[in-house]
Parts: sequence; C-alpha cells; structure tokens
Amino acid sequence: MSQTKLFILDTNVLMHDPMALFNFENNDIFLPMTVLEELDANKKGMSEVARNAREANRLIDEIIDDADFEAIKAGLPLERIQTKLQQINQRLGKLYFETESLQAEPPAELPTHKADNHIILTGLALQKRHPKKSITLVTKDINMRVKASTVGLHSEDYYNDRVVEDADLLYRGWEQLPEDFFSQHVDEMKSWQDNEGHTFYQLHVGEGCDWYPNECLISKNDSGFSAIVKKIEPEDKSTGKIATLQLLNDYTQKSIWGITARNQEQNMALNVLMDPDIDFVSLLGAAGTGKTLLTLAAALHQTLDDNLYNEIIMTRATIPIAEDIGFLPGTEEEKMTPWMGALMDNLEVLTQTDDISDWEKSSTQDLLSKRIKIKSMNFMRGRTFQNKFIIIDEAQNLTPKQMKTLITRAGIGTKMVCLGNLSQIDSPYLTETTTGLTYIVDRFKTWEHSAHITLIQGERSRLAEFASNTL
Repeated sequence: MSQTKLFILDTNVLMHDPMALFNFENNDIFLPMTVLEELDANKKGMSEVARNAREANRLIDEIIDDADFEAIKAGLPLERIQTKLQQINQRLGKLYFETESLQAEPPAELPTHKADNHIILTGLALQKRHPKKSITLVTKDINMRVKASTVGLHSEDYYNDRVVEDADLLYRGWEQLPEDFFSQHVDEMKSWQDNEGHTFYQLHVGEGCDWYPNECLISKNDSGFSAIVKKIEPEDKSTGKIATLQLLNDYTQKSIWGITARNQEQNMALNVLMDPDIDFVSLLGAAGTGKTLLTLAAALHQTLDDNLYNEIIMTRATIPIAEDIGFLPGTEEEKMTPWMGALMDNLEVLTQTDDISDWEKSSTQDLLSKRIKIKSMNFMRGRTFQNKFIIIDEAQNLTPKQMKTLITRAGIGTKMVCLGNLSQIDSPYLTETTTGLTYIVDRFKTWEHSAHITLIQGERSRLAEFASNTL
C-alpha cells in the first residue's frame, strides 16, 4: 500500500451515499468482506437504503470489471469508472478488498459474533500490519465509533454529506441593513417605478457584498424600509457590483384570503410566495411561525382568484413520530389524509366564515376538493406536473435524493414550495446538516427564480411560542 491515508468504510456509509467511494480525494479505501456481505443482505426492497445498496454494488462491480485476482490484491484505481467520474477532476486513490484473513486477536471485551466487531478487528489487523500508515474507520454508527475508540482504532463520522458545518450557518434568506445604509448610498442610488407601480432602486455595492437573488433586506431603524434583491451583477468598470432592489409589498395591511402578515418575516414570505417569477420557495421555521397557513393562502389566491395555476397538490414525508399505526384503508388520497392534518387544519381556518349558509359552505368544500389534491410521494417518480402549485410539507424528513426526485417533477408553469422545521426531524437517518431541506436551501440560494425565508417569530399562540422556546 502507498503512504496515503487508508479509510475503512462501514456498510452504513455506502448505504447512505454510494458515491462515498470517490469522496476521499487521493486516499485509499478498504472494504472488509463483512461490508460486502451486509450490502448483499440489504439490497432487496424499494426503500432508499436498498436502492443505495444496489447502486454501491454496481459501482464496486464496475471497478472490479475484468481485473484478475493479482490486480485486486494490489488495489484497483478508482478511476476505472470513467463515466461516473466526469465531474471529478481530482486524482483518486485505490480500492482494496479483504483478499485474505486479517482478523486480529480480539480484545477480551470485544465479542466476535457481531458484524460491526469483525470490521473493527479488521481495522486493528491493518493497523498492526501497517504501523506507519494512518488508518481510519469511517462509520455513521455512533456506538461503533465509541467501540473502535475504546480498542485503539481511530474512527470518524462521514462528513461529506453535510451541507454546512452547523445548521446555524445555513442561509436564512434575509438580513438586516445597517442603520446608515441610506446615508451611505443616497447620492448614487437610482429609483424608478414600473407600469404596475412597483418601486425599484439601483445602487453600487462592494465586491464583498454577499447578497443573493431574491434575498430580502429590512432596515434596523424605524424607516420601515424592506426590499428584495431582484438582480445583482458585476459592474463593468469597477471591482464592485450593481444591485437592483424592489420594495416589498406590505401584506401587513393587504390581506390574502383573509390572512395578513403579523411580522416582517411573514411579510417577506408572502412576497416570495405571491411572486409568479419565483418557481421554488423554501420556508424554514419552528412550529407556529405560520409556514403552512401563509403558503395555503397564497396557493388559494393564485389558483382560485388569479387562475395562475389549475390545481394545488399537497404531499409530505410519511415518517411517524411514535409507533407506526400500520396500513391505512382507502384510495391514495384517503390514505394520505391522516398525514395531512396540519394542512387541513389551516385550510379550515382559511375557509371559515360565520355569515354564510350551510349550502354555501358545502359548495365551497366541493370547489376546494376539485382544486386541491393530496398525493403520496411514493408515486411521484416519472410524473410531470404542469401549471400546478405544489406544497411539500415536513420536507426536513426527506433525503437530498428524494428532494431531487420531487423537484424534477415540476413542469412548465409550476411553483413548488417546501416547508420544514429542522428541530423536528423524525427520520433516524438524517440530521440538521444532512437533510434534503438543508441541501436544497444551500444549493438554490444563487438561482434567480428561487427564494428562501427563515421564519423565527411564532404567531400560533402564546402557549405554543413559550413551549417552542423553552422545551
């Protein structure tokens, strides 16, 4: 083996990310025989884990291809898969397999009948055989990392799937302007109005300005200035940039389906939800911040009043909080109804009116049932949705691959909104830094037809806000 680092991959790393084989730069990878056995045992089924296991098996098969035993024993270059590495411009290391027995003498405290312990013993044997080489076990299993450390084998989590180092560093979609913002730019700022009455400003900003398209800006002082970045581009004759801002509509005074914004964050959210030029919106916030209510109000207004969309589609990740209640009877929509309680509750608030008759209420419900459809994510693959307003609730429980599958279903004229709360992740395989919602917020922030808003202030009730802040 070369003098590069050697990483022993646990099975759960490959079942989480099959492309992990190519994410260790020019360092070498070692796959114990136990890992191959576990991949084989987990390849059946339609779950995300099973699909990843099959993909990992295919990648390993392509790497081995027509190599003979001596070549496999000497280590196979990971560059053998050219089609998979078109976007990888770095030199990769070699892939080694357990071609001979490497079992170290097991410590008395480490039972040998468990697969995890076999992998740890293989790592200890490699450590003994190559004392000058840096050997690391990479696993997402916390207990396995603890056990490896207690017997002297260095171990680490798999970090490549993290979008950001800490969820607190995630782009929040808005920022506060300094109090002297206008005094700094008033002399050079240009302003105008378009035919629809929207007010625009254009100003020069420094090269270090980190504004993104459709990022909202609010002032710290009492001026009440709030705007959205419509365009930011390099200036021709200087090292700075030119930013074009548009004043936000004031939805604290103007209602959408009877709903008005109760704070600046909700006002920003309604602005991006009501903008037909923004195709993708992500709303992040704790329970009670109004994500679902604002989204439904905007969807109903643009679908029923403005006819921008012909249908509202609702879906969500079906991850239970406690024990699963089992199979549900009925059609696809009837099976999904118990999962869509949050959306139904907010829909009831939007359609509740005291001064209408029972007949009018019944007619309203019939109209809504024809224009609002509840769909399961399991049947989304291969579909194309044209001119739809799609709402994905509880998006924090989706993986990056699942999020990609859903977003690529959007056809012409479709707007998609993802709602989620990073503090309420129910999936056992995801964290705040690896969830698909975090992934999509970070990847979409530079696209001119997307927007993100993090809602902070709770508006559900004083009880809900106190519980969210203190429990």
